[in-house]
Amino acid sequence: MTRTQILSALIAAAPLAGCAMPAPQSASPSAATPQEAFWQALSSHCGKAYAGGLASTDARDADWAGKRMVAHWAACDEARVAIAFHVADPEAPAGWNRSRTWIVTRSGEGAATRFTLKHDHRHDDGEADAVTFYGGTSTDAGNAGAQDFPVDGESVALFTREGLDASLTNVWRVEVDPAAQADARFVYQLTRRNDPTRLFRVEFDASTPIAAPPAAWGW
Repeated sequence: MTRTQILSALIAAAPLAGCAMPAPQSASPSAATPQEAFWQALSSHCGKAYAGGLASTDARDADWAGKRMVAHWAACDEARVAIAFHVADPEAPAGWNRSRTWIVTRSGEGAATRFTLKHDHRHDDGEADAVTFYGGTSTDAGNAGAQDFPVDGESVALFTREGLDASLTNVWRVEVDPAAQADARFVYQLTRRNDPTRLFRVEFDASTPIAAPPAAWGW
């Protein structure tokens, strides 16, 4: 084969060799941080309300047992989710205690994101309770389905002032599944670092929305 024939053969084969090369792979998107996934799950329920009840059996919460409860995502924006907690109570106006709202806010970005849980307690005239806006801030990334909130210094000072010494080591927890999940749940829980027997836990069926209740007191 002449030199010219060899060059012609190599040129003809070049496109075929190019076709045999694997196509470049695009970079896979980075997975969402646990904080991002948690916030997406929490926010997916905005505007919805769910029925629930007491799931723990601590004797200290006997007055809560068997009562109907509703969690209502009453207000949401990019940095705050407010969930009104309604409890059936025959002694309250219109048969419902609407005094409590859980407020979850986020700050920071990416892996540095942290969440704060505060409890807004009001009277039926909308005035703030003497014990209100207490809570804590997450101290780590948590996970996509749950975040823990150890009591903060501001709340410790409030509890001390009000003589609520049992609450000085509170740790609150919020657990949530995305609204699209078939068996989605929402959970609010309280434990105490100095009392391993303390457990207050309410669970809601977050897969089946119900009619939204009236606004929480003061909202």
